[in-house]
Amino acid sequence: MRNNRIRTTALAATALLAALSLTACSGADGKAGAAAPAAGTTSGQSQVTGTGTDDKPAGNAPRPTARPASVASQGSTSNTGGNAGSGKDGSTTGSSNTSRPATATCIGENTEVTLSKVSRPINHLLLTMTNTGSRACNAYHAPKLRFDDAQAVFPILDDSRPQAVVTLAPGKSAYAAILLTGDVETNDQYKGSDLTVHFSAKDPSGSTGTVPDELTLPAGTYWDDKGFVTYWQSDMADALTY
Repeated sequence: MRNNRIRTTALAATALLAALSLTACSGADGKAGAAAPAAGTTSGQSQVTGTGTDDKPAGNAPRPTARPASVASQGSTSNTGGNAGSGKDGSTTGSSNTSRPATATCIGENTEVTLSKVSRPINHLLLTMTNTGSRACNAYHAPKLRFDDAQAVFPILDDSRPQAVVTLAPGKSAYAAILLTGDVETNDQYKGSDLTVHFSAKDPSGSTGTVPDELTLPAGTYWDDKGFVTYWQSDMADALTY
């Protein structure tokens, strides 16, 4: 009888220990299962922060703001306008490096000047300037002449000033008449051999500063300081009326 009681007590104790063991194992498994989702959540948050592919940024990091399309368009227009620029002459029609005036100044580099003797009127020479360039040029005012080694510029006849500046298209010519002597009865005449032709700038007070043309006078040419040269004319007959 005593043995049965001891056995019964031992069995009850064994059953109690087994129950406690099962409870402990069940609790441990529950904690381990709960920890797994937490680890998965942390991994997901790390991927969002690194790639920026989630709709909501992780943590308190500010969400990047896309630049409006209108702002980008305005920047492109500004750059294009800046590249157009204005030219040295103030032109705004294209690149400043390619802009240039529609007409040039007639100078030795874009013209050919010839000198000839005429029968009428007497005691006259005729200067002919032909545009040999690729664009039109302006024959400003009158040619500035020097005979041989003369220090002074030959007189210019102001009454021959045309109503407008003579503009020469490529291949066209302008004319200026030279009256060699103003008083044939005086003895203050000089025998000439060479004629230097300087070209006038738009400002009549000076020349263009370019290389002048050097011409040979017809044989037997005499001149004095009472003669004159006319302004450039578009017609030969107009030049020879003076």
